Formats: sequence, C-alpha cells, structure tokens
Amino acid sequence: DIFKLQPGHYLTYKNNSLQIKRYWDIEESDSVNNEQDLINGIRELFLDSVKRQLVGERPVGIFLSGGIDSTAVLGAASEALTSKIKTFSVGFASSGKSEIFENKFNRDFYLARATSKFYNTDHHELFMSDKDAHDAFQESVWHMDEPVANPVQIATFLLAKEARKEVVVVLGGDGGDEIFGGYPRYYYSKLLDFYGILPGFLRKGFLPAIIGNVFNKKDLNYKLNVPKTFARYLLFMGEKSDTLSEVLKPRVFDPERLNTRLETYFPGNRFRDFGKYLMYLDFARWLPDESLMRSDKMTMAHGLEERVPILDHRLVELAFSIPTKYKVGGGNKNKRIFRKAVAKYLPPHIANKDKRGWFSPASMWLREGMKDFAYEVLSSSYSKDTSQYLNFEAIHEMLDRHIVKKQYNLDTLWSLLTFQVWYKKFFG
Repeated sequence: DIFKLQPGHYLTYKNNSLQIKRYWDIEESDSVNNEQDLINGIRELFLDSVKRQLVGERPVGIFLSGGIDSTAVLGAASEALTSKIKTFSVGFASSGKSEIFENKFNRDFYLARATSKFYNTDHHELFMSDKDAHDAFQESVWHMDEPVANPVQIATFLLAKEARKEVVVVLGGDGGDEIFGGYPRYYYSKLLDFYGILPGFLRKGFLPAIIGNVFNKKDLNYKLNVPKTFARYLLFMGEKSDTLSEVLKPRVFDPERLNTRLETYFPGNRFRDFGKYLMYLDFARWLPDESLMRSDKMTMAHGLEERVPILDHRLVELAFSIPTKYKVGGGNKNKRIFRKAVAKYLPPHIANKDKRGWFSPASMWLREGMKDFAYEVLSSSYSKDTSQYLNFEAIHEMLDRHIVKKQYNLDTLWSLLTFQVWYKKFFG
C-alpha cells in the first residue's frame, strides 16, 4: 500500500482527509505554422532554461554524450558562463581495462571527447568494464528501489560517483527525444500510416521489406495494421508475448488481464495529431517511470543532483504545440525543428549525426565477465520465492542460447536479473 503521486498532481492531507488533484497537463494546441517563429521560440526558451538551471553556489557540471541534446546544453551553458565548464562522459573497456572498445559502444564517447575539445571544457572520462558492472549491479538495484532494468543505469551510477568528486549539480540532455520527436519509432509510425493507405498490390512490395526489419517477422501483416491506439505504442515498447509466455508462469502472464490493466494505465488519445500522442505517452509514462527515475536515483545515490533544462515546462508546452511534421523527418533525421533551433550550439561533427541509442556492451558482459553471476542469479535457488512467478528451466535455456550467440536475449535477461536481485533484497 505504498503509492506514487502521479506526475502533474499534488496531494493535500487535512482533517484526516487525503485529496489528490491534477495541477498541470499537456493540452491539445497548434501554434502558428511559421517554422522560423517556432525555431526562434524554441531557441529563446531553451537558452533561458539553461541559464536558470546553471544558478547555484557551487560549480555545475554537464553529463556529455555524443548526442544533440547534451551538446546543445553545453553550447548554451558556454554562452552563458565565462568560467571553464566541467563535463563528464563514460566509455567502455574490457575486463581489467586493458582494452578499450573502438566499436559502436564507444562511438558516443569519442564524439563527446571531440565536443569537449571544441568547447574547451574541463573534461573527465570514466571507463567501465564488465567487472565494474558486476561489482556495482546489486548496489545500483538497491538504490533504484524498483525493478527498473536498463544496462546503462550502472554506467550512470558509476559516472555520477565520479562527477560528485567535482560538482554537486550536473545538467543533462534528458527529454529532447520525447518532446521533439527524436526516436525512430515516431518515423516508423508514420510509415505504418502510409502503409495503411496504399493499394493492396503495393502493400506486398517494398514497404514490408523496410518495416519488417523493425519488428519481429512473425505476424508482420498484423503488426503493419496496428491501429492508432496505445497498442501501437506497445508494439514499439513492449516485450513480445511469446517471450513473456516462455519465462513467466502461466498464472502470472495473463494477456487479457494485462491488456485491461494497460488500458487504464495509458492515457487515451485526445490529440488530432497521432505523432503527438506517441510523444505524450513517452512524456507521461516512459520519462517519469523509467528514464527520469533512473537518472534521478542513480545520481542522488551519490548526492549528485541532475537538472534537465530541456524539460522546462514552458519548453514542453511549446513543443507539444508544434505539429509533428516539423519534428519527424525521413529515416533517422528526426528532431528536425530542434536541430535547427540549436544549430549554433552544435559542432560540425554533431550537427549532421543520425539519431542512435546509447549502447552498453551488456550483451557481451553476460557472455564474459558476468556469465557466472548471471547463471547464479537466474536460478531457482537464488531466491526461492520467485519460482512461483518465473520458469527457470526456460530462463536457463534462454541464457544458454544467448551465451553461445544463438539468440539475442539481452533485454529479457537483464530484466530478469534485475527482478531477481531486487526481489531478494527487498523481500528475500
């Protein structure tokens, strides 16, 4: 009977009576369709928000990745400050830190290093290995307090520990993708809409080949016809039913009951612009329940406060007044209008970079330095009570397939690892 206060709500308790009321929400609106006015408005509010959140009695640092959002925050901060700014980035190395990954896992790291040189920051770099991930796993789960599972949270946890040695506040680029249409799923949703109006002979042609790589090939035709409801959001964000039915006990995984629960959890679509609805679901659910919770708890575990200037309520309100056509472009060229608004803050090596996620080599960690830990935790003997929920024989086989590279199962396995450790710590 412990509950969260929902975002945008306040609670009053008086005379033994408890009342909860909403004080803020996103309203349906469309601003003037003048792109240059929108660009100017975004730039003005963004710079003002960064300036406001730089205020403090002690130096403020910046978590710097290779992305547009944190780079723009750094650019605006550099315009507002005369002192040298402290920046912090994390990269990945093999066990013993004797070998640094030059592949996709450190692409953002090297872009951030180039950005720090461009802005002449006091740059601090942390390399973490599978051993570091193993050693910090249980502590990070304890601080997370809820079974939120994302491999990058350990990287945030360790980077925050290092940053706290230098500063007490950092700025981050959180929220830019959710309110300005940065994720590829917004573009793929537009493709689904386009698919729906095509004549039959074209539906069997090139488009399924394009979209088929995004989804599971099974039931492709069904997936290409998912309606404009929260079901389409779950298509991008939810775990696959066949995977869940494999690892969860039948009495736990009840799709019909789950769908009923989800319908009450996801706000209905009140936007004429469906792209706004997808972004609103991210804003109302993904951000507070996963992304911001992860950032806040992993930083405050070390007494470090992270501030998120892109999520200034004025900028959020403006962003949701902008039609999706100004945000979502072709391929990975999303966040179009925000890119234009902050263009002056983006070095050449960042300005034309495609959107990509921030990856950790967690899949490799499970095959190498964390393998024994994974087999230990994903067993029925680790926490006997969870056998009522989980099918450990199937989980063991799934881990086996992942270890020998027969099947990629990182997301499911990491969620199960997190749940097992979390359950044992708080209920074991």
